[in-house]
Amino acid sequence: MKMHKGIAGLVLVGSALLTGCGGDFDDLRVFTEETRARPVGTIEPLPRFKPYEAFTYSATSLRSPFQPPVRIDLTQRQKGSQDIKPDEDRVRQFLEGFNIEGFEMVGILSNQDGMQALIRGADGVHRVEIGDYLGRNHGRIVSIEEGRLDVVEIVPDGEGGWLERPRTLSLPERG
Repeated sequence: MKMHKGIAGLVLVGSALLTGCGGDFDDLRVFTEETRARPVGTIEPLPRFKPYEAFTYSATSLRSPFQPPVRIDLTQRQKGSQDIKPDEDRVRQFLEGFNIEGFEMVGILSNQDGMQALIRGADGVHRVEIGDYLGRNHGRIVSIEEGRLDVVEIVPDGEGGWLERPRTLSLPERG
């Protein structure tokens, strides 16, 4: 008898659930018919994109646009010489890959072998000595003295010759 009551309870619960699922679907049917009656839209095609073209920068040998132009007085302009020219066959040193304006002298080291200078630039502090090269214009260190470093650069004169241009890096004044 208990089993019949259990089955009867299950049948009663099942029928209650099924009657809850039944009912009026008129509102759903109306919504579906209205949606289908609307005009069908079209989807625009995706826009056509131009393929990527790589850019090759060809002005690396020209003056940087971020540096002031060098003023040249044509009346007192020096003529270059064919005797002066950089040694293109020598191995380039690391500091020649940077502009000399980016270097700052920060110290001097001295021992029995001579003097060495400490310069800051190119993401660090570097020790240089006479004969080392720095800067993009074939700059060679010609002397190191207390508080200063002398460099001679070899630059083109614009007419096929070369000029020697002296430059000096000095220790900043401490005040």
